[in-house]
Parts: sequence; structure tokens; C-alpha cells
Amino acid sequence: MKRLFAVLALAATPAHATPFTDPAAIDGAVAAFTDTPAGSPGGAAQGVDKRLKLAACGSSLALGWYGARRDTVVVQCPDAGGWRLFVPLLQSSSQAASAVLRGEGVTISVTGTGFSVTQPGQALESGPVGAWIRVKSTSSAAEPMRAQVVRPGLVRVDLGNDLP
Repeated sequence: MKRLFAVLALAATPAHATPFTDPAAIDGAVAAFTDTPAGSPGGAAQGVDKRLKLAACGSSLALGWYGARRDTVVVQCPDAGGWRLFVPLLQSSSQAASAVLRGEGVTISVTGTGFSVTQPGQALESGPVGAWIRVKSTSSAAEPMRAQVVRPGLVRVDLGNDLP
């Protein structure tokens, strides 16, 4: 009886079934997760590369946000030996304007003549690249300071060349 079931299961498998996950299925899952189609602000920046040969996933795809900025979706096959794929989202102009978001962890770089020190910190305000925002160090009880946004996740306090 068990052999008959196994034969029927093999016969029910389509001959054209591929051992790969369809990239269009991943695109559809990301669109459903973000509730936005690919190419629109908030949706995938572009479709998954059709040349990818990801192993077929027997389970449902697992999707989640990658990072606090919510600008990337991580798609995973939860099967043993599964795969993981990162899908960047298309940002609107207002999202792209803020390189650092309030409450986000940042690296504070303090520079001066002949030295540079970095420490972990937290942004107390949001701001685009070049803006001055308030930040505080997470490694000490120091007072908040003003720092310039260099790039996402990095701010700088430049002590300048005030010394003779």
C-alpha cells in the first residue's frame, strides 16, 4: 500500500517542475508584504533578477524587515539549507532625504588636528546628509551634542584647527 502511494505521488508531480524558486513568486511575496508593487515608492526598487537559481522552497517564504530603517526586505526559505535574499525598496523623496532617523543608532566620529575617535551613539533628531543634528553617546553619561550627518549611520563632530 505504501508503494502505491509513492508511485501516485511521483506520477502527480508535473514533468516540467523545476528545482528552483520562481523569481516572480518572490516579487509577488515582497509586493504583498509591503502592500506596494515593485517600482513604486515603498515597493521593491526592481524585480528580483530572473537569472537567480535559488533552490525550490518546500515551505512558505518568510519575509521581514531588515534593519530599523525599513528600507530593505529580507526574504528567506525556512527549509533546512534554505537561502536568504535582501530586496531593497524604492524610497520616496521624503524618505531619501533623511539619512539618519531619530532614535537610530549611529557612529559618532570626533575629529581634530591629528586624531579621530569614534563611539556609539543615538540620533536625537532626523536629518539628511550635511545637516546638523543632536546626538548623544550611548557609552557614557555625556550631554547631547551637535554633529553633522556624513552618511547613513555616521555623524561627525569636527573640533577643527583652533590650536596654534
